[in-house]
Amino acid sequence: MHVRCVICERDEEIPDDSPEAKRIRNRPIHTYMCMECHDRIAEKTAERLATGKFIFRRTSESSEEEF
Repeated sequence: MHVRCVICERDEEIPDDSPEAKRIRNRPIHTYMCMECHDRIAEKTAERLATGKFIFRRTSESSEEEF
C-alpha cells in the first residue's frame, strides 16, 4: 500500500496485509506517520516532560479527579 507521511510528506510503501494498512483503508480519518517523525515527536515530548513544566494528560480520568 502506498502511503504518505502527514508531517514530512515522504512517500513510503507498507505491506497491504499489515494492521496499519487495514486501519488506514477502513477508517480514512486515521493517518500515516513515518517512523522518523514518530520517533522525533516522542523524543521532543520526553524532553518537555523532563522539564517539569509540561503536563501530559493521557486520559479523561485525570479530569474527573479534579472535580
